[in-house]
Amino acid sequence: MFEKFLKRTNWTDIVISILFIILGALLIVKPSEMMSVISILLGMVLFIIGFLKLVDYFTSKDKEDYLLTMALVSVVLAVIVLFCSDVITGIFKIILGIWIIISGIRNFQTALVWKEVKSGLWTITVLCSLLMIIAGIVILVSTTLAIRIVGIVIVIYAVLDIIARSIFIKEVQDYLDK
Repeated sequence: MFEKFLKRTNWTDIVISILFIILGALLIVKPSEMMSVISILLGMVLFIIGFLKLVDYFTSKDKEDYLLTMALVSVVLAVIVLFCSDVITGIFKIILGIWIIISGIRNFQTALVWKEVKSGLWTITVLCSLLMIIAGIVILVSTTLAIRIVGIVIVIYAVLDIIARSIFIKEVQDYLDK
């Protein structure tokens, strides 16, 4: 029974990874359209959560205010996400870009400290921090490039996960055949 569970779980994970590959490919090929789809899906999820919390509030004996608050906040956020997805994407892009630039600057400062301590790692840290600063600037300038990079990372992750799951399935099968 345990071996069936392991095989079923691994195949389920492989199917999920294939879906991630499709998602990553779509993010690479159609980044703007996928951001719209993701915004719509996120808005719908928030609306459903708000609706369910509202139902919980009105059907429970004890009228707990936090349920009503969560419901209203979820519905308001859903409306904002559904009707202002471009604004939210822009704000997210700016926050993400600035955060990456600040992280790169902090890493650069750390590298300078390592240089004073005579550590050999400072050159690698300087290079990585400069790449982070450039990546932050790219995200601020080009949202589609940033989304495509996320798509590439998702595809790479999914392919590596499929390889790992396939190896695991083979190892489990070899173990069970002994």
